[in-house]
Amino acid sequence: MADHHHEEGPKVETVSEKLGDKIDVKDRSSSSSSSDSDDDKKSSSFKAKINRLFGREKPVHKVLGGGKTADVFMWRNKKISAGVLGVATALWILFEVLEYHLLTLVCHGLMLVLAGLFLWSNASSFINKSPPRIPEVSIPEKPVLQFASELRITINQFFAVLREIASGRDLKKFICVIAGLWFFSILGSSVDFLTLLYITVVLLHTVPVLYDKYEDQVDAFVEKALDELKKQYAVFDAKVLSKIPRGPLKDRKKD
Repeated sequence: MADHHHEEGPKVETVSEKLGDKIDVKDRSSSSSSSDSDDDKKSSSFKAKINRLFGREKPVHKVLGGGKTADVFMWRNKKISAGVLGVATALWILFEVLEYHLLTLVCHGLMLVLAGLFLWSNASSFINKSPPRIPEVSIPEKPVLQFASELRITINQFFAVLREIASGRDLKKFICVIAGLWFFSILGSSVDFLTLLYITVVLLHTVPVLYDKYEDQVDAFVEKALDELKKQYAVFDAKVLSKIPRGPLKDRKKD
């Protein structure tokens, strides 16, 4: 009997130890899950506090249009994106580095295509092969009219903005437009149009992807920079801009 009680003692101890270990594991898992939830809440609250760039509420892909063009810029299909960037690089090297002219390239390409099709059509009867099927190419009327209508609306809006700026209603917008035109004039005098177009293509294939990856850090930095710019503009407005007389249209609106 004594031996029997002596054997039951360690069993009770081992069972109690196992129960204690399980309770410790549960406490640790619950504490870790609570800490993870707290971290998620902190990260979500941190993201909520950040003002997105230009007041953006949609993802970058939606801002770019959300279609196939946005897929190319966001590298959703890496083969197509790499192909577009490779073709743009090849054209830039061809026209800028090798100084090949566009009209010469088009003429040489048409000469090769027409000569190849002409020889194939005439030699098909001798080599017992079917002649090439040359498709009929025609431009439909509806897309052209839609493009012309949208272009007309865009041009009219551009003229309306220019008229509003020139009328003296908004001095801040006038200064921004003059500064932008001055910047592009300097850029155009130092870089030709094709190089500028190639730089734009490269930026469209790199900046949206990098911004989508590091948008929290970029938005926080831009928010601080904009706050500093607003402070500097307020000082400049109080000392300089407020002393400049407004245009006649602005006075009429106030009356």
